[in-house]
Amino acid sequence: TDAIARHHGGKTVYIKADMSKPAECRALVAKAAERFGSVDILVNNAGIQHVAPVEEFPIEKWDAIIAINLSSAFHTIAAAIPLMKQAGGGRIVNIASAHGLVASPFKSAYVSAKHGIMGLTKTVALELARDKITCNAICPGYVLTPLVEAQIPDQMKANKMDRDTVVREVMLDRQPTKEFVTVEQVAAAAVFLCSDAAAQINGTHISVDGGWTAQ
Repeated sequence: TDAIARHHGGKTVYIKADMSKPAECRALVAKAAERFGSVDILVNNAGIQHVAPVEEFPIEKWDAIIAINLSSAFHTIAAAIPLMKQAGGGRIVNIASAHGLVASPFKSAYVSAKHGIMGLTKTVALELARDKITCNAICPGYVLTPLVEAQIPDQMKANKMDRDTVVREVMLDRQPTKEFVTVEQVAAAAVFLCSDAAAQINGTHISVDGGWTAQ
């Protein structure tokens, strides 16, 4: 990331934060503003996953997923809003999921958190509509990332399937293209939402899911 930024004349800074802790979420934004002078764009992309039936879902996993996948976005947004207002505008992009629109078995915490992100996105958009600050979400389908790779063993256990069957019949079954979404495709959607062309796109989402949620 740093190399890409430098290639385009940009600068980066790494700030360590435990996204399950509200104070660290807010400090992250403050430190970024201190380093760069303002916060014009906020992309909330922190996320973890655990797959299990509701009656077997560990309480600590539920709490962690809600904290990191939902509450962290609330805290970073709350910290960024005054900075964006002071700067005269800004862009907030929340990385939600197809699971912010529909549900799947064994993902109660993740689906709950992502549906919460969609509600938060709409509320923030309405509150800031006259401040030249937009808030939108991106809802990817299955993107081949370490997070997705890490849930395959849990899916194998929950569904009693081997790895190839999980990928084919669980993960890609609902994506009509039968292809994983790429990180670059999600990033391109975020870049668009942060552009001047998207100034009147507010409180909504872009699905990047190969047609999953069209079904």
